[in-house]
Amino acid sequence: MSMFGAVDLSSLAPKQGASPAAGPTNAASAPGGAGRLVVDVDASNLRDVVEGSARVPVVVLLHTPRSQASTDLAVLLERLAAEYGGRFQLARVDVDAAPEVAQALQATAVPTVIALLAGQPVPMFQGSAPEEQLRPLLDQLLEVAARNGVNGRIDVDAAAQADEPAEPEETEVEREAREAIERGDWAAAEAVYDHAIANSPADDELKAARGQVRMLARLDGQDPAALLAAADAPGADLDAQLAGADAALALGDVNACLGRALEAVRSHSGDEREQARVRLLELFEVIGATAPEVSRARRQLATILY
Repeated sequence: MSMFGAVDLSSLAPKQGASPAAGPTNAASAPGGAGRLVVDVDASNLRDVVEGSARVPVVVLLHTPRSQASTDLAVLLERLAAEYGGRFQLARVDVDAAPEVAQALQATAVPTVIALLAGQPVPMFQGSAPEEQLRPLLDQLLEVAARNGVNGRIDVDAAAQADEPAEPEETEVEREAREAIERGDWAAAEAVYDHAIANSPADDELKAARGQVRMLARLDGQDPAALLAAADAPGADLDAQLAGADAALALGDVNACLGRALEAVRSHSGDEREQARVRLLELFEVIGATAPEVSRARRQLATILY
């Protein structure tokens, strides 16, 4: 396994004065995620990860969530990173979200795995690899790293604590709404958010929370599968169609949810169309105004209405 690959990362090599660790090093305090066991890499922290490879070997996975092979390999590498006890860091590069990093690393296929040692790329493999083949590759990488003085280790316990998200402090509004929901009093929970929105009419998070409460109230005691079947039955009325949209969203299918609600708008007129439109706008708030699915659905709604 060569220490030098075809990729030129000289501009991102460790800054002058940085040197490989002479012995085991706690890298948990390094910047840019360099001390974390698993880090997601984009243009903003690529340099830090490259510099961290002067202390601890870095295994870089270039992947896409659109590929099941990528997902499976990511899960395997994450597990192995933990099992190896911080002897290497796993750096994940989503080529869809960070194409400039994929270009810098000259990735021609996904998944692709390379390593970084002291700022230098070490090609490993393309495509998937079973665990029985991957372990010897990692062992070989660590041998090469040790021969070149890169034999630090990430403090796994410190890295785990750094990765553990802090519990957000519950606001008074959230507390009151939660207590109402726990009592099964959906109307009281909605009223909490109505009052909060009246005081902060531009707060999209409050509107989304109110929309979620309304949807949960509509779904309370209902079987989503049965609601979908009723929505698809011949002659289904508007309520059944909108209930089908709720059920689809409850099952995690955003596109199906919006598609059903849009069809409810398209297939009705007058007051029923307005009812469907208002429900669709509420679903937009629940899903999130910036979601790409919502942006597409807004354009489709405009076409239907105008």
